[in-house]
Parts: sequence; structure tokens; C-alpha cells
Amino acid sequence: MPVVTNLIQTEQDGTISFGDYSLGQKTKKSDYSFQGDSYKVKTYNEITRLERNGALVYESVPGTSVFHFHETTGKVSFEVDGEADAQITLELEENSDYEVLIDGVIAGTMKTMLGGKLTVNVPLSNGKGIKVEVIKK
Repeated sequence: MPVVTNLIQTEQDGTISFGDYSLGQKTKKSDYSFQGDSYKVKTYNEITRLERNGALVYESVPGTSVFHFHETTGKVSFEVDGEADAQITLELEENSDYEVLIDGVIAGTMKTMLGGKLTVNVPLSNGKGIKVEVIKK
């Protein structure tokens, strides 16, 4: 899979793609407007972070490229690629249970606490994207 060369972009299907894990130094793009919100992305080989209106949406360590990121009430889905396995943190609704699917396989149910953060480990190898879905129960 290619990296997102614009750092963040809107796709024809109404989703966004962001991140470039191939960069050697931190690069960022701010004030990206999407569906009435302002997004900021910081990305390079060590971390990729997406914020919406100043709040965390997505963060991965090490850095990743994310394609077709789509968030609705109760569900987040995207395809992710990177050079190595990644720990991905999503900001979701606090004190809620979520089912996590990785490439269509149920990885388990996780509960968010007061901060609403949910962390998932995703097995990655350069060039092979993995589909991730997080669904509120």
C-alpha cells in the first residue's frame, strides 16, 4: 500500500486518509477542514497522531498510514499499514464496551474507562494493509 503523500486527504467515498510512516522526521499539517471540523495530523516513522478540534482521534506507535478512516456513532473503521506491528489508540465514548475486529476476525471486547481511550495492537508488515473495525456493543 502507498503512504498518504498529502499527510491528510479526503477520499471520494467520503472518508479521510492520513499519515506517512516513511518520513524520518516529524511532519504536520493543521487546519484541515473535513465535514465541518478542523483536523491536525502529525506523522513520521515513530508516531502518527490525528486530532479533531484539538482532541485526540487516533494515535499509533510506531507511525502508520491510515486509509478510509470512517467514524459514525458507535463504529470506527479504517485500513492501516506500517513497517512494524503498531499500538493504536482511539478516543471513543467513555465507560463503553467495544468489539474489535482485525481483518474480519474478532480480536475481543474491550472497555473504555473515564478518558474513553481504547488501545489495540495490530500486526503489520510493510505493504499489506489491515482492516480494523471497532463497534460499540
